[in-house]
Amino acid sequence: MLDSLKIAIVCDWLTVFAGGERVIYEMHQLFPRAPIYTTLYNKKKCPEFAQADVRQSWLRFIPGAKWAHRLFLPFMPLVFERLDLSEYDLVLSSSHSAAKGILTQPGTLHVTYCHSPMRYVWDHSHSYQNQFRSFLPLQILYKPLLHRIRLWDRLAAERVDRYLTNSKYVAARIQKYYHRESELIAPPVDLSFFVPDAEAQRMRTTKKMAYLAVGRLIPYKRFDLAVKACKKLKRPLHIVGEGPELGRLKKLAGKDVVFLGKISDEDLRKEYQKAKALVFPQLEDFGIVPLEAMACGTPVIAYGKGGALETVKENISGLFFDEQTEDSLVKAIQKFEKKKWDEEKISDSVSEFSSARFRSALRHFLENAWKEHREVLG
Repeated sequence: MLDSLKIAIVCDWLTVFAGGERVIYEMHQLFPRAPIYTTLYNKKKCPEFAQADVRQSWLRFIPGAKWAHRLFLPFMPLVFERLDLSEYDLVLSSSHSAAKGILTQPGTLHVTYCHSPMRYVWDHSHSYQNQFRSFLPLQILYKPLLHRIRLWDRLAAERVDRYLTNSKYVAARIQKYYHRESELIAPPVDLSFFVPDAEAQRMRTTKKMAYLAVGRLIPYKRFDLAVKACKKLKRPLHIVGEGPELGRLKKLAGKDVVFLGKISDEDLRKEYQKAKALVFPQLEDFGIVPLEAMACGTPVIAYGKGGALETVKENISGLFFDEQTEDSLVKAIQKFEKKKWDEEKISDSVSEFSSARFRSALRHFLENAWKEHREVLG
């Protein structure tokens, strides 16, 4: 049914390959002939789309835009509203920002995979404003700008025909801010790549094994908690990732904290495989990193809110700490070290998150949605 349709894929930006981009990649695998419309595309950071028909906006002509795309958020509603998608029967958008705001024809079915309502203007708006407390002119401009984008975002949410999302946690936020129902299809993990390593598992019980934290070094990830807790307990910690928090984290760190920066996928897999545990101190909508770690047989120590509650199985694949504080994480690590962990059970616990399962579920949803859409139109 879907093979006869003209299909387009739309996403906010392709400037780094992370969990959201993995979803877009699987959409591309499902519909390889569908063009991908986006604001900005960084080929070096997202080589997975080298063979795709990626169509960028006029923002690509602005120097530095690919590395500072979030600064152009005020222009993105205009960018997406200018896209001419009138030739397509089905438009599949992947959105955590403005991509869902595209304009489509009455006969076109628009399905969006909403990773999150726009954090900058809804539940995280106050924390973003606090970043500008030292810059009064920016604060003065930021508040009315957020208000305008918030009004646009609420209006744009009504243009979507059907919503998909990644977790029950995000589904509740979509209901709260957009007053829309959504259906859950969990994001995919490459389970053929992220696999356990027998030799690393034999070493996991030794004190030399380091804890691991992975992700962009930005404030809400709360890597400072991992650094402080491991420093207090005198436990080795490896941190994978880059970002503006690097300098501050290095000042907090002791001699047992190693900053690895950006590493290859192969090296990341090795870090997962040989880690004592993944420390996941942030509140995430879903969180691909814990799944990758668990696929490698590595347990997770996670903050007990958000998407982690839907992927980490307590006392089987990991455990939770209740508060985003150093003491709470310290107690969780101490509790973790008193338990025995079964790497095979941990790896098996994420079998439902395969790429094949994601594509199958997405195709099934779209086939049913298209059938219902045609019935409504008559």
